[in-house]
Order: sequence, then C-alpha cells, then structure tokens
Amino acid sequence: MAASGKLGAFRLPPLPTIREIIKLFRLRAMKQLSQNFLLDLRLTDKIVRKAGSLTGAYVYEVGPGPGGITRSILNADVAQLLVVEKDTRFIPGLQMLSDAAPGKLRIVHGDVLTYKVEKAFPESLRRHWQDDPPNVHIIGNLPFSVSTPLIIKWLEHVSCRDGPFVYGRTPMTLTFQKEVAERLTATTGSKQRSRLSIMAQYLCDVEHVFTIPGRAFVPKPEVDVGVVRFIPLVQPKIEQPFQLVEKVVQHVFQFRRKYCHRGLGMLFPEAQRLESTGRLLCLADVDPTLRPRQLSIAHFRSLCEVYRRMCDSDPQLFAYSFREELKQNKQKRRREGDDSESGVP
Repeated sequence: MAASGKLGAFRLPPLPTIREIIKLFRLRAMKQLSQNFLLDLRLTDKIVRKAGSLTGAYVYEVGPGPGGITRSILNADVAQLLVVEKDTRFIPGLQMLSDAAPGKLRIVHGDVLTYKVEKAFPESLRRHWQDDPPNVHIIGNLPFSVSTPLIIKWLEHVSCRDGPFVYGRTPMTLTFQKEVAERLTATTGSKQRSRLSIMAQYLCDVEHVFTIPGRAFVPKPEVDVGVVRFIPLVQPKIEQPFQLVEKVVQHVFQFRRKYCHRGLGMLFPEAQRLESTGRLLCLADVDPTLRPRQLSIAHFRSLCEVYRRMCDSDPQLFAYSFREELKQNKQKRRREGDDSESGVP
C-alpha cells in the first residue's frame, strides 16, 4: 500500500536545468536587488525537507527567482504552490514550471511586502491558534535587502494573528545572511544577541537548521547563508502589543555596548529621564548595569509590562520620541542663535 502511494506521488517531468533556464531567458542576478541564485537542486531539496512534510500542503514561496526551490517544492507533492515574484524577468521561466505541473503552481507578479496572502488559500485550511500548525507553509530564498524588514513584518502578523497567520501557526523556512540567521537564534549573553533575537524568540520557536556556503550561489555572495525555521508559539513570551515590545527592544539595543539603562532612558523626556528610568528598572527588577545582550526574554517581559503601566498612566508617553525632542531642541537653539545675532531681545 505504501509503495503504491509512493508511485502515485507527483514528480516534475524532465526540464532544462536552472543554469540552462538562466541562459535561455538571459537572466542575471541584479546586485542592487541583492539577488543570488541557488542552482544546486540537492541544496534546494534540503531546504524543502527542513520545512517538514509538504505532502498535500499549500505553500507560499517568496522570491522564487529562476525557480530552484520552486522545483523542489513541487517535487514534494504539494497540493498547491503560490509564488510571488516582483521581477518580471523570472516570470517566463516560472511559467515553464507551471505548464509542467498543471493546476499545482500559481504565479503572482507582485511584491511580498504588500501581497495579501490571507486571501490566497482555502478557508478550510484555517486552524485554531492552539491547534497544531495548519497545512500551510512559507518558504523562501529571500534577497538580503528585504529579508530583515520582511521577517519583522511577518512577526508583527504573528503577534496579531493576521496575514499569513490567519490560517493558524503557519511555519516559515527562510534564508538569511548567516550573520542575520545567527542573530535570530542567538541566546542570552551571546555576542550575536540583538533586537532580532528578542523580536523573533518572544513570538516563535526559532531554529538555525543549516548553513549554505556562499560558493553554492551565483553570483557568490560575500557571506554564507543560514536557513532558519520559525514556528509561532501558542503563547507569546511577552503579552504586550507588538509596537510596544519593538519600541522597548529597539531602545535597549541602540546602545548595545553600554549598560541597558542608557538606551532605556531614551524612552522618557529629558526632564523626567533619570527618575523614570530608575523607576522602570526598579519595578521591573532589572539590574541597570546589565548589557543589552545579557537581558533575557523574562527581563524584557518585565520591562514591557512596567513600561505599559507607565504609558497607561501617562497617555502621551508612548508617542514620545527622543530623536524628535533632540531635533526640536536643535531648532530652538538655532532660532535663539539667529535672534541674538540679529539683536532681537
């Protein structure tokens, strides 16, 4: 029985290689778009295997390019693959794959940063957040230029349970520069610990599953590439609005080599900075002389909870921006200087 099931699995017919597709359609990676092609189908197969079983799954692939990972996904016997590609040069090659896999591949010419994937798949795929992840997957070899803003955007969607996560706890298997992959998975105290570490790990189980050497890509990037798998958590480790968590985390890590009180102080207007920072750290029970990378997610949870209470008691606090205050102070000093030069009392 198992053997006959295997025989019935979908496989693509013989096709030109990815290298031949690139030559056929005269494709070349555009440096300004940080494009790098992965031509080795053994590696694209490995990326797809790391995403888990895709039999009968609905997959959303971002940035398919010439279609290397696309082929490996189609050969994993998916129910449907949706690819969103911004660069029109890649559409003819993808169309060739679509013709070879009738009814399996949908091609959208669009931007992954704005595409509404929540309307792309059947409603019947939706699962309750507490249930196992749905049979929906996100997979992509992302251009380096969009990988960080895109994962932050998707993490916000995880927090709100919308976008690709209206179906439930949709898993993601994505490529990043190795350094970014290491930041996403960095543990408390490690040198790579960063804003990305906290934002990803408070919402998802994050695993750096393997590294692809840069030489596997055309053109060869200056760095190796990390494949990272994300599975949204049933319960986030910080239960506060995404924008509030992001603000606290950003402020802490903007002075990553200083003590944490330095960045946290910038959450407050200058006139009350010293007192409010001391109160925040005291109520959150956080040592002001810890460096940002030494703060655990439990520390950030306490800081966010206390900062939220402070914002609730002072409705103008959350909107405060120290950069805006700095700018206004500079403009004020400039006006005062102009006034004194012109003899205005």
